Amino acid sequence: MCDETQTSRYSYERIVEIADFIKNRSTHRPTIGVICGSGLGGFANSIDKTDVIPYAEIPGFPVCTASGHIGKLILGKIGTVTVVAMQGRFHIFEGYSLWKCVLPVRIMKLLGVRVLLVTNAAGGLNPEFQVGDIMLIKDHINLPSFSGMNPLKGENDERWGPRFIGLNNPYDLKLRNLAREVGSELGFEDLLREGVYAINGGPSYETVAELRMLRILGVDAIGKF
Repeated sequence: MCDETQTSRYSYERIVEIADFIKNRSTHRPTIGVICGSGLGGFANSIDKTDVIPYAEIPGFPVCTASGHIGKLILGKIGTVTVVAMQGRFHIFEGYSLWKCVLPVRIMKLLGVRVLLVTNAAGGLNPEFQVGDIMLIKDHINLPSFSGMNPLKGENDERWGPRFIGLNNPYDLKLRNLAREVGSELGFEDLLREGVYAINGGPSYETVAELRMLRILGVDAIGKF
């Protein structure tokens, strides 16, 4: 683990130090970041000229404890594009604070990332969806935030952005359209869906009543935070 306690938030300067450590371990300067969710860590095998850094070797970085999350940071190339991929991520059900779970995203920002792709394996609620379908998220319902659990809670450092952030368009429409175009080129158009994702704290799954409620609310898929 790391020496910071769960109640001691990382300062901007501390996150810069962690980002600098990663920069010193790799010559790659990524512009695209990828977070590989459950069962999708194999994406890293498509990255060339890689520099691999285990999370346990990065000062102040959390480690993965969830099954299937390998816990490595992969920097390298896909074609001519430089990427950084998280082979495994962190969850609040592992005991981490929300601000610690989002630490890698802030580090990616300091590494030069401008586009972030986040993947996961989710439970489908839309009866028209089939097992194995790919859903592009167009909006979400953050259930933990209803009780005040938000990764931006606490003191705000303007160097990361404003105090209040609009979420009327959190998932870039151009990127979603591009994903559809690429999916069509690959023959995946019958597998591509678009919908609303709901976030549950976990680790327990939802009850039947909870799933019915979420479906009434217009949720198409749900997963763990």
